[in-house]
Amino acid sequence: MSLEIVLATHNAHKVAEFQRIIGERMPHATVVSYDGPEPVEDGVTFAENALIKARAAAAHTGRIALADDSGIVVDVLGEAPGILSARWAGHKAGDEANRRLLLDQMSDFARPNRGAEFRCTIALVVPEGLLAGGSEFVAEGRWRGTLAYEPRGSHGFGYDPIFEPDGHEITAAELKPEEKNARSHRALAFVELLPELERVAAQVAA
Repeated sequence: MSLEIVLATHNAHKVAEFQRIIGERMPHATVVSYDGPEPVEDGVTFAENALIKARAAAAHTGRIALADDSGIVVDVLGEAPGILSARWAGHKAGDEANRRLLLDQMSDFARPNRGAEFRCTIALVVPEGLLAGGSEFVAEGRWRGTLAYEPRGSHGFGYDPIFEPDGHEITAAELKPEEKNARSHRALAFVELLPELERVAAQVAA
């Protein structure tokens, strides 16, 4: 039986990445993008913002909804950009502007003071219309590494080109997609989420 999961994002890159990650573990599941209004993300943590988005998508579509809130945190910047990662250079800035600003801010720091990590929180929300009482679950993944000095690679998005995962001398954007999907912060969060997603999917299908 096929399962359609709404991912609370308009970002095609995220939809494709989630489809790859979920499809490898749940071949019967299809991830579709959210086409409803975007809620105000006024949470102060990744978990709060992920839940805000997942709740909105579940309420609007009546389907099982997933939302992730993720970003990069830099040790010497007090874990900034954090929840502001996507708009670090301004609300209308793109990935390149965000990366350039962060690299400029870190220009005086050499290794080993360029430590950073990607963090991802995935929220799962099942509306009451599908499951009595509804259901919510939050999972987290962390991927440690170091900031590169210049962007490298073309396979990723966001801060991938300037993030060198621990154990690698290449950036996340230089990893093959299947390598990244096996160890990224989203993959780690999804490993934690998977048993709960499978449980509620079975209950909804029953």
